[in-house]
Amino acid sequence: MGDAWLIVGLGNPGAKYEATRHNVGQMALDVLADRIGAKFTAHKTNSRVAEGFLRPGGPKMVLAKSNGYMNTSGGPVSALAKYFDVPAERIIVLHDELDLPFDSLKVKQGGGHGGHNGLRDIAKALGTPDFLRVRIGIGRPPGQQDPADFVLKPFASAEKDTLAVLLEDAADASEALTTDGLLATQQRFHGRATR
Repeated sequence: MGDAWLIVGLGNPGAKYEATRHNVGQMALDVLADRIGAKFTAHKTNSRVAEGFLRPGGPKMVLAKSNGYMNTSGGPVSALAKYFDVPAERIIVLHDELDLPFDSLKVKQGGGHGGHNGLRDIAKALGTPDFLRVRIGIGRPPGQQDPADFVLKPFASAEKDTLAVLLEDAADASEALTTDGLLATQQRFHGRATR
């Protein structure tokens, strides 16, 4: 395939989870799929996949959501990378990030998993942490709420407008990584709030 990019949105399967904070990576992937006019269909890697191009002559984008739970994302991502012949440095993972304020995002390559079990499982399955990440800020839970409960709650109605802009920004950042590279994308998006 050569110049293909594998872009993975992390989350949990099913209607119960689709609007939760933990699934913000899949929400952003839906925005990207709409932009390239692609629909998700079942794939033999235990994933749903949408394929397309940003523009004629541009790189191929393989967008993927695992059919399994967040904590077991590694197997499907590794299988997709093998199937589409995509190296780790051309894999972009969109995921929720507790350590960033809700209205922000950051982009990085490699590094630790920061307690995020989806990232931990992907790094283990790929044998490297050196994939790209679009870290979508969901903020820390209020008061004494357990982070594990917080990430499985839907966004509040007051957050919906900001969320829509944040998802567009995450899709923009994913596109920029494929066309402009990591450094230019970081310079464009870091420190920028969506409001």
